[in-house]
Amino acid sequence: MTDLIIERDGPVTTFIRTRSAARNAMNPEGAKALHEALLAFEADSAASVGVLYGAGGAFCAGFDLKHAAAAPDAAAFGGPLDIPDGDTDWPRGPMGPTRLMLSKPVIAAIAGPAVAGGMEIALWCDLRVMEEDAYMGVYCRRWGVPLIDGGTVRLPRIVGQGRALDLILTGRKVEADEALRIGLADRVVPKGTAREAAEALAHEIARFPQGCMRADRASTYAQWDMPIADALRNEWRISAPMVAAEGVAGAGRFAAGKGRGGDFGNI
Repeated sequence: MTDLIIERDGPVTTFIRTRSAARNAMNPEGAKALHEALLAFEADSAASVGVLYGAGGAFCAGFDLKHAAAAPDAAAFGGPLDIPDGDTDWPRGPMGPTRLMLSKPVIAAIAGPAVAGGMEIALWCDLRVMEEDAYMGVYCRRWGVPLIDGGTVRLPRIVGQGRALDLILTGRKVEADEALRIGLADRVVPKGTAREAAEALAHEIARFPQGCMRADRASTYAQWDMPIADALRNEWRISAPMVAAEGVAGAGRFAAGKGRGGDFGNI
């Protein structure tokens, strides 16, 4: 069971995660399935724009800490995910597709939480459509689980270093109105409409001449002083060892019942 449904509407492909009992927290099986589905999307010449959505009122509550607590080593992510030298033969990211450099845009349709690794998936997407009561946050700050799937690279590039450090260091909740104000969200829509709004936006983008749009998009990503591949590699090498140093113990506290519902006090 991969808890993933894929639906097509002309040029728009919607990827729906359905692990709602766990607030769509990611496990290795789900990460692999989403990664492979987005590779197939990239290879499909009839597919132009993707939408990533979490069913049941949660985009993604991060990596499944109960799973991590039960497998406190490389098996927590489903195998070794070290990034090799060079720009090819990279393994998937811990959350799935987060190391892919697609040529096509993907839009995050965010209902409820997009926190910790779930926030990293949202940051990987090109655009973020949030429902008015949705929220983001580096909630893994409580457990000693680092951002190892693009968070320290993409967040500063989206909102600027000062705001990114505020969110990274404190782990605080970022509600939709603030996310829109600081550029973390691109649209805020009424509750229950994120998927509909994101798919409408995807269709709007899909109707443009795709070669030009993709060229402009590719140039936008390539323009940073430090290539994103180098930045991602550096992040992984610095932060990944902290999973064993502190994150496993934090995951164990979560599995024992601490900090549920976003509580920062009882951790």
